[in-house]
Amino acid sequence: MVDIARFHPLWLRDNCPCPDCRHESGQRLLDTRSLPDDLSVVAVDGTTVTFSDGHTSTFDAEWLRAHSAPPEPRRRRLWDARLQNGLPVFPYDGPLRDWLAAVDELGFAILTGGPKEPETVTRTAELFGFVRETNYGRLFDVKTVVNPKNLAYTGLGLGAHTDNPYREPTPTLQLLHCLASSADGGENTLVDGFRVAQDLPREDVELLVRWPVRFRYADADTELDAETPVLSLDARGDVCAVHYNTRSARPFRLPDDVVGPYYAAYQRFGRMLEAPEYRIQFKLEAGDLFIVDNLRVLHGRTAYAPTGGERHLQGCYADRDALRSKLAVLSR
Repeated sequence: MVDIARFHPLWLRDNCPCPDCRHESGQRLLDTRSLPDDLSVVAVDGTTVTFSDGHTSTFDAEWLRAHSAPPEPRRRRLWDARLQNGLPVFPYDGPLRDWLAAVDELGFAILTGGPKEPETVTRTAELFGFVRETNYGRLFDVKTVVNPKNLAYTGLGLGAHTDNPYREPTPTLQLLHCLASSADGGENTLVDGFRVAQDLPREDVELLVRWPVRFRYADADTELDAETPVLSLDARGDVCAVHYNTRSARPFRLPDDVVGPYYAAYQRFGRMLEAPEYRIQFKLEAGDLFIVDNLRVLHGRTAYAPTGGERHLQGCYADRDALRSKLAVLSR
């Protein structure tokens, strides 16, 4: 049996499941603001409750038990370089739910053996949601170009970073699809920012959470500017977002007595992101694709030769809530 007395009268009344209080869609018809402050329970018969406002509600016992404790945190598995021998690799034409679940749990997944045609990356995003179009377009090409507007369009190596931290909101998912991979070098690198943050000294975390960084991107047609801390915490105090991009960070504006300690924390975090014990590395072949949670898993690449071979990726952005929605529907 369920002990009704453990539930607050307002909570019970607010969650009445009857047709007068709850629409068949699941949304509330009852406006919580209309309930009297002094509402009380006047009678209980099993899981049927009569309230002082004259309303009677009947609850499902299993539902009450399921909602009698705080919700479990979202399932996620933190990882480090030891994951190198067990990467979440899936065939492109395999079950959709499998790789969506890996992205939700680990923050990334790799798909192999996919089509080698342009625009595959956007079609893949549309398997679970919608493409988020930006100033870079519906999709963007990552390859060496003359007079690049972004270091991504050179053969230079790129350290672990968050994409587009200068945008509000920052894209939550990034997909990259390989069209050509004959150049020497150009291996992709990934690191679990949440795992690294877990190993940071607590005083470093507090500094990186408290003091925001301003990020900026500008070209002839675009000027984007946003301010956010390197680390963000959720209501439980767990790290829920990482914004780290040394290429687009503006000069820190900090109190004089904070500059030294902040730089110490910022550098320690950045160096740990590049440390071999945290980082994994792989090379995409033509047709392969990977997807990352852009607010958790930071990505980079090793340098590659701009001549003597070709490295051509196409990328796009999408939204994490759409991925989780599709995963929930497939998991029913």
